Amino acid sequence: MALAAAFVLVAAPILWVQGVGQTEVRAAGDVRPTSVALVLGAGLKPDGSPSVYLTRRLEAARELYARGAGDVVLVSGDNARSDHDEPTAMLDWLVAHGVPTDDVVRDHAGFDTHDSCVRAHDVFGVDAAVVVTQDYHLRRALFSCTEAGISVTGVGVSSTSVRPVQAVTWRARELPASWRAAWDAVTGRDPVYAGPPETAVQDALAR
Repeated sequence: MALAAAFVLVAAPILWVQGVGQTEVRAAGDVRPTSVALVLGAGLKPDGSPSVYLTRRLEAARELYARGAGDVVLVSGDNARSDHDEPTAMLDWLVAHGVPTDDVVRDHAGFDTHDSCVRAHDVFGVDAAVVVTQDYHLRRALFSCTEAGISVTGVGVSSTSVRPVQAVTWRARELPASWRAAWDAVTGRDPVYAGPPETAVQDALAR
C-alpha cells in the first residue's frame, strides 16, 4: 500500500503536467495566428551568441513571425549576470534575420520555465501565445504557461545533439522538472523577480 501511494505521489504530478501540455502541441503549420510568440531561453555559446538549441527556437519563431502567426516575439531568458544576457542575444539574432527590432520584446528575468510563463502573463500582460522550445521541453512549458493564465499552443523544435547522451540526459531530467512544475503550479510560486507591470508587448502590438 505504501509503495502504491508513493508511486501515485511521484507519478501523478508528472502525468498531469505532460498530459495537459500534450493537448496543446501543434505542428508549425497548424498554429493559429496569435499575437505573441514566446521563446524561452536555452543558453549561450562562449562568444555570447545563441546556443544551437536556442538558435533552433529562434528560427522557428522567425518563421512564425514571417507567416503572421506571431505579431510580437517575446524572448524570455536569463540575464542574472552582465556577461550572460540571453534576451539581448535572442533579440540580436532575430533582428539580424529580418524581424524588426520594434516587434521583439525582452524579458530579462526568465530564469526558468515557470518564471518565464508567470512573468509573460503577470508582468507583460500576455493572455495568448504560441510557445517555442525543444520538443522534449514543450509539454512542461505549455503546462506552466496554461497554469499561469495564458491560452497557449506550442511548437517543438529538434533536440538532436552532437552529443546524443546529452539529449538523453535532458529528456530524463524532464521527469523531476515536471514534478517541480506541478508543485510550482499548486503552490503558486512567485517568480524570482516578479517586477512591476510592463507595457512593451502592448506597445508593440499597437504600432
